[in-house]
Amino acid sequence: MAAPRRLPARGLLALAALLAAAPAAPPERAVTEKEYSADVFKKNHIYGNIKREVSVYVKVFTNSPFLVCMDLGLSQEEIIDPTYLWIGPDGKNLQGQTYVNLTATGKLMVKRFKESMSGAYTCTLSHKIIETDAQDETEVSEAYKFMVYAYREPDYTYKISVRFTTKECKLVANNKFFEELKRILDNILSDLACHVIEPSYKCHSVKIPKQSLLHELFITFQVNPFAPGWEEVCNHLPYDCEDETNKRVQEARDRIEEFFNKQTYALKHDFQALPTIHYVDHSFEVTRIDSCRPGFGKNDITHNDCASCCVVCDPGTYSPNNEVTCRTCVRTQIKQYGAKSC
Repeated sequence: MAAPRRLPARGLLALAALLAAAPAAPPERAVTEKEYSADVFKKNHIYGNIKREVSVYVKVFTNSPFLVCMDLGLSQEEIIDPTYLWIGPDGKNLQGQTYVNLTATGKLMVKRFKESMSGAYTCTLSHKIIETDAQDETEVSEAYKFMVYAYREPDYTYKISVRFTTKECKLVANNKFFEELKRILDNILSDLACHVIEPSYKCHSVKIPKQSLLHELFITFQVNPFAPGWEEVCNHLPYDCEDETNKRVQEARDRIEEFFNKQTYALKHDFQALPTIHYVDHSFEVTRIDSCRPGFGKNDITHNDCASCCVVCDPGTYSPNNEVTCRTCVRTQIKQYGAKSC
């Protein structure tokens, strides 16, 4: 990867000085994020439950955990002459199918899971109970149902806001400063295939206790991982690209925070007088915005075990774009998972 392009700490400050009669500065507060993690993803084996169906979430293009054709209690007991019958979502016997790993002890793994593989996987366990005194044999059966859903990680975009003090709202240099700031930020991110989108600013008058009236530029923008050419980043990957794009946009967010922190330091240590346009210390704020790929959406009620995941749209619903919810289709009956149109 090419070395990141970074502007010297003085750069933006010197720019503002040139445009208005002084420069600019940056922020310090970072937002902590709680990463989603569910036990079901960490277990290599998911046991059935004879009383209810078990929900399982499998990341696209990965192998499912082993689905075990018995409950945890029964797995600790002796089972005589067990046989297992696994049926997939299409109603067909899974024995001999190339996309599954089916063991002699009734464990099922679905390989390289895709959204079209989502649905109900049912297993019937048949075994014998032998009364040793009378040597009577009784054959019993238990049925287990697993609802298996494909999911993706959401695509991350970061919304960032910062504030700059300016001499007055009608200052011609405000707009020039804003345009140059956008160019600098894009330059910092260029090697990551990320870019700044939806940049905007407004100037407001602010009254702070025990201070005179101030004029501030409220600047907002988003950092997006889909700059032109981003697809080339993913060409060498054997799997879907969202992990890589999310890693890059997180790096982009960190670089921007570092950039503003350096501006703050330079403003405090390298300049005797405050520039005309300068950063409002601690005004840096960042919020993560999630989006889902077409055919996927979030639902923390239906899929509360994977509330932060983009889960494949259920039959009867669809998602045509990067929204985070699946829409209900009222015109036609959608029977498959992961529909992108109605």
